[in-house]
Amino acid sequence: MSAGNVRPARKSEPMNLLENNGRGFETLHEDFRWRIPEFYNMGVDACDRHAARADRTALFLENADGQCRTLTFGELKTRAQQLANGLRRLGLQRGDRVGIILPQRAETALAHIALWKLGCISVPLSVLFGPDALGYRLKDSGTRAVITDSAHIPMLSELQGELPELEFMLGVDRDANGIDFWELLESSAEEFEAVNTRANDPALLIYTSGTTGPPKGAVIAHRCLIGNLTGFELSQNFVPRSDDLMWTPADWAWTGGLLDGLIPALRYGIPVLGYDGGRFDAQRCLELLEKHRVRISFIPPTALKMFMQVPNLETRFKLSLRSIMSAGETVGEEVLGFADEVLKVPLNEMWGQTEFNYLVGNCQAIMPARPGSMGKPYPGHRVCPVDS
Repeated sequence: MSAGNVRPARKSEPMNLLENNGRGFETLHEDFRWRIPEFYNMGVDACDRHAARADRTALFLENADGQCRTLTFGELKTRAQQLANGLRRLGLQRGDRVGIILPQRAETALAHIALWKLGCISVPLSVLFGPDALGYRLKDSGTRAVITDSAHIPMLSELQGELPELEFMLGVDRDANGIDFWELLESSAEEFEAVNTRANDPALLIYTSGTTGPPKGAVIAHRCLIGNLTGFELSQNFVPRSDDLMWTPADWAWTGGLLDGLIPALRYGIPVLGYDGGRFDAQRCLELLEKHRVRISFIPPTALKMFMQVPNLETRFKLSLRSIMSAGETVGEEVLGFADEVLKVPLNEMWGQTEFNYLVGNCQAIMPARPGSMGKPYPGHRVCPVDS
């Protein structure tokens, strides 16, 4: 192992942690043991293991106007390393917090991977936040830099006087004020040796919604990606498969979009569809699912209920979905029935929180779902009721 990298996966090393080999859910749970290395970097694990598929598409990206672009796994690695070099030139270093205020765009994925490789802590922030919500989180986290689009630069400029630790603003749009994201990236070297982070070193700072008092920053370690894998595999009825393509309407600024969709899919070499189209529109999303032949997905119950309102969905859209994971609220019998009878897709409910993820859930490939039940503890996790 080099000083800066996690040992790359050997050819004999399986990409998945679990095998659909006829064992039941309970046997998988009992037989499973974690293997957490001392040194581990989730940016490296999500990106650098794909040398053999460097020419395959990693990201399919579409905006509200229907304009499409793609990024291969090779380009994802090279661009992220260029960005890491550029951010280092600005003076960013291990432990610095960097806010990311972006929708489902290529720059969002590049920023997270580059920051983790640099040893920084990414702070994902929703594009829907207003000045009060953004100002609170940026000040509380001591964020030193922000990567965002031209729509948010003016708001941040007004807030900067209240944020003494905020030094840099990087704009991903060519017309944005601040430091030009792409100019910085393209003027930087392609080779980068990732910081030798320990598995328990912080990688993410994600804020809770603040349902009980002010939002609280949850510090998430690099090892969280490993901890998510058994739940991701089972909630998607075992991955990867050769034709898999991942999509979620969940904002990549949230745990659901980032750690239930984007990052674990990339880690498995599964391409991801990103859609930068503004607020959720059920018909438009069904068109995307059909057009891009999406196979696996995380779709919250609220979005599925909006799908239920689309007239003649089963005859108007030819979907290719093979699995849906749903979380964020109770799925319920009606939504479970809709997925089974109309979408013709097994739906696996899952439960987790900002502080931890993929703790409990279903896997209909080996265990029938029961309406009203969110499933059982995924392999590697134990859950016990506590009498308070």
